[in-house]
Amino acid sequence: MKKRSDVPFGTASRRTVLKTLAAGAGVAALGGGWSGAAFAEDRVLTINTNISGEGQRKLMAQFIEEFTKETGIQVQQNAMDHEGYKTAIRNFLVANPPDVCLWFSGDRMRAFVNRGLFDDMSDLWVKEGWADKVGALTTTVTVDGKQYGVPTGASFWGIWARKDYLDKYADGKAPATWDELLAFGDKMVADGISPFAIGTKDLWPAAAWFDYLNLRINGYDFHMKLMAGEASYEDPKLDAVFDKWQELVDRKFFIPNHTSYDWQGAVPFLLQGKAGMYLMGQFLTRNIPAADLDKYTYLQFPTIDPAVAIAEEFPVDSMHIPSGAKNKDLARQFIAFFYQPQRLALWVEPEGNIPTRSDVPVLKKDWLLEKGQAILQSAKSASQYYDRDTDPDMAQIGMNGFQQFMADPKSRKAVQARLEQARKRIYKQS
Repeated sequence: MKKRSDVPFGTASRRTVLKTLAAGAGVAALGGGWSGAAFAEDRVLTINTNISGEGQRKLMAQFIEEFTKETGIQVQQNAMDHEGYKTAIRNFLVANPPDVCLWFSGDRMRAFVNRGLFDDMSDLWVKEGWADKVGALTTTVTVDGKQYGVPTGASFWGIWARKDYLDKYADGKAPATWDELLAFGDKMVADGISPFAIGTKDLWPAAAWFDYLNLRINGYDFHMKLMAGEASYEDPKLDAVFDKWQELVDRKFFIPNHTSYDWQGAVPFLLQGKAGMYLMGQFLTRNIPAADLDKYTYLQFPTIDPAVAIAEEFPVDSMHIPSGAKNKDLARQFIAFFYQPQRLALWVEPEGNIPTRSDVPVLKKDWLLEKGQAILQSAKSASQYYDRDTDPDMAQIGMNGFQQFMADPKSRKAVQARLEQARKRIYKQS
């Protein structure tokens, strides 16, 4: 995997980027020499979005306004709830496809490609010369050598931790091993503090624990075999995964009643000191008051077996053209406009995402981004996340099972059996 530090980033202020766009770079940014006035049309470009952060919501509205001003093309954005979108996209891609939609790369994208629901965008990649700029991340939107989207931003995962609790219960030292994590957490439990906040109402936060435990215990290759349906959920190798997970549950390492909270609903436990840590992506930053950010640090998930190479979670978001889109030419025009370095720099900033092309200017020095890059640079490989790496139907059943296990560890064998039945059915194996 290409390390982001190996890629030469420029440095620019947010004001400089905005001035550059305002000065007319937006016209050239259309790609291929498109001219705004010449392309004014009566057709309306439709875009379906699942943006949850306020910063990116405002930016999408800004980019749409700029695009209309430059081209004369009207744009209708259909903004949807992030969680509801995961179900809605299965319907609208078939029944009422937009011209552009946001989604996830990896297996989530591949599932729609295999059903013929995403358009081959390889022609746009060639025209815009993106392969050299996107580099290794091109593979995240590639199926059988063809590109079916553009990666728009990469998230990274780790453990948010309160600095005051690290000082009090771990002498300021980040837990680097499993035993150190247990020792740190046990001291918090003794003082009535839950070591970890988590909200499993949305299901997917529980999957982070399964992913990291499996990656640290069994390694990347086995994990990806499981994600591809090529390994059994009743494989003895997973015994250690559920053993370690149950150890945390039994030690009361998670907040009580976590099934009642979505991921954002669990954040106050961390902010109020009722929990000391939170295994979550860097996007948690938008839920922490800016004035309080210096009270937290970001840790790499501890090592469990030193013989197992480190792998990290590195989900990549993406933008696509549905195969049933009515205005594919306008869709390509908008994506070329959106995917210019200056706009992408603005786009990734609010979420603290890692840019997906090498020529994106860095708008400001960011300690969290530097932490994320350091974590990724130490990794030998990277997965995208459970619900992106495996079949969508398998992911739903799996995450339900993980939630059930965390709430009732005695259900472990029944959960594994149900997941294995689903794997055989979905991947048509006996």
